[in-house]
Amino acid sequence: MRAGRALPGGGAEDRGWVDSALCAQTDPEGFFPERGGSTRTARRVCLACEVRVECLEYALENDERFGVWGGLGERERRRLRRASGEAGGLP
Repeated sequence: MRAGRALPGGGAEDRGWVDSALCAQTDPEGFFPERGGSTRTARRVCLACEVRVECLEYALENDERFGVWGGLGERERRRLRRASGEAGGLP
């Protein structure tokens, strides 16, 4: 997730985590690669990020369909949503 990107929904207090996101200090291309491109670097950044859980929750709640959010790609987030009964949150 790129912190400079406008995030829909919720008030500013709901998105306070964005300022602490490590991805704000990296190239966004790694988080939104071309089809078939590697997400390895983005996932490494996410693993070290203190707001990874908040980022993932945001992506699930807002049905983000592209890119790496909270260390997970779209397929992984889709599986997680299905496993949690489409609740939109973490199980």
